[in-house]
Amino acid sequence: MDSLLNLPGEISPAIAIALCAASFLTSGFTAAFGIGGGVSLLALMGFLLPVGVLIPVHGVVQLGSNTGRALVQRAHVRWPVLWMFLAGAAIGALAGARFVIELDDAVLKVVLGMFILATVWLKLPALRRAGRSTFAVGGVATTFASMFVGATGPLVVILFEKLFADRRQVIATHAAAMVAQHGLKVAAFGVAGFAFADWIPLLAAMILAGFAGTTAGSRLLNAMPEAAFRTGFRLVMSLLAIAMIVRGAAAALG
Repeated sequence: MDSLLNLPGEISPAIAIALCAASFLTSGFTAAFGIGGGVSLLALMGFLLPVGVLIPVHGVVQLGSNTGRALVQRAHVRWPVLWMFLAGAAIGALAGARFVIELDDAVLKVVLGMFILATVWLKLPALRRAGRSTFAVGGVATTFASMFVGATGPLVVILFEKLFADRRQVIATHAAAMVAQHGLKVAAFGVAGFAFADWIPLLAAMILAGFAGTTAGSRLLNAMPEAAFRTGFRLVMSLLAIAMIVRGAAAALG
């Protein structure tokens, strides 16, 4: 049956179904709250896929998921801010690619988690008055960091959450920004020689499942009161940050 479904040799039909279900659920969660789905999907995929293919496969699925989310919510994308962010992201990617310094992953997790907690719960009204150049700097910094830290989505969404008063603008603009960052990562794996062609059928199925989840999550977002979104956003971000700190501390001590 594996061959009929054109699955890679190490993937059974049951695992393929589980991966598609995970893509649906986590994409729906991200569409509703803006963050958390990518990290959750990575954790679930870690139980189902070989370590050697985990990151590139996850990158393609996240690229597809964020593209779908950006398309569904495109009317709410703040394009002037996004273009400035993307200009900075291109600079950050080029600069990061030139560095060969290997930073300690455990320390980075702790620092990033503490930074997220601080920025989520502290009031930063200055960002609402910030000029577009601020978001170019944000693009440089977060994309540069992505060369050393696996996921910078939490940093990027905080940037937009502090700027936009409308939750739909937060989610849509973040999705479009993540399309660029995941696109850069997938391109890097392609250049490095990862055999994406072997995974096309499964990747396509997971991306379609993710798009269905995005549609469902977007309906929840539209129906959710603004105050409920802000509260849910802070709780989700705090849980992610705490989990990141715990993992980093455990790795540093163990």
